[in-house]
Amino acid sequence: MQTIAQHLSPTAFEKLTWIWEGNKIRYTVMGDGQPLLLIHGFGASIGHWRKNLPVLAEAGYRVFALDLLGFGGSDKPAREYTVELWGQQIRDFWEAHIQEPTVLVGNSIGGLLCLQVMAEYPEIAAGGVLINSAGGLNHRPDELNPPLRLVMGIFTKLVSSPLTGKFIFDNIRQKHRIRNTLFQVYSDRAAVTDELVDMLYEPSCDPGAQQVFAAVLTAPAGPTPRELLPRVQQPLLVLWGENDPWTPISGAKIYQEFAQNGGDVEVYPIANAGHCPQDEKPEIVNQAILQWLSRR
Repeated sequence: MQTIAQHLSPTAFEKLTWIWEGNKIRYTVMGDGQPLLLIHGFGASIGHWRKNLPVLAEAGYRVFALDLLGFGGSDKPAREYTVELWGQQIRDFWEAHIQEPTVLVGNSIGGLLCLQVMAEYPEIAAGGVLINSAGGLNHRPDELNPPLRLVMGIFTKLVSSPLTGKFIFDNIRQKHRIRNTLFQVYSDRAAVTDELVDMLYEPSCDPGAQQVFAAVLTAPAGPTPRELLPRVQQPLLVLWGENDPWTPISGAKIYQEFAQNGGDVEVYPIANAGHCPQDEKPEIVNQAILQWLSRR
């Protein structure tokens, strides 16, 4: 299918603006039909869906993608950032722009947000697609061994400090460091393009980006998927890159158990893919989503 290979650059999106709680929120929309809402992960933006948006739209869906407050082209105010805050943002966006049952699609933290929204606001969701879904906004202390727990505690204090925070953030956001981080979480190094690096780098130059980074790193982890899943009544498709070092595929076990106990969940491992298979293996992800949607 020729359109599977096509993708948009971040600059090719129709960049629309929605005002939410006095903040400018970047979003885009493409196509007509049943609505899908794509929700990115930590540090990403609508551009991370550039290989998925046109394919899903051309298949007959009205596809929205949203920059969460604090990321991408959205404003970056100084405030607390939580799973609940972004869940409310997604709910309010749906009320303002969609207003019919929507399939939520999320990567990483975006996957956790899909679960949270489906549990808290079941009236807005027709189903969910979780792609390498995060287990929390941050690691919980009991998930880390004692030495790593100490290191992370010191790091978060330094990042949050007015004396050292900006220096650390300016080092972390250098393009070569972004590229090296992507090399860790993408199986296919060829997928780590200049376009992708620039897409992650440019929002880090915005006013308030360093404060958002610190606020998210020190935020509460939020509800766990195990807590949310029993409250989710809608069907789920769980896609998982098998080579993900950040959210290992072992995290898919709770979804497999839920399916074995009668839950409407399909789990689909993706070989030779890391944390962001929608960008690394878009042909497989797009086909899996469309086939699952066709069975709904």
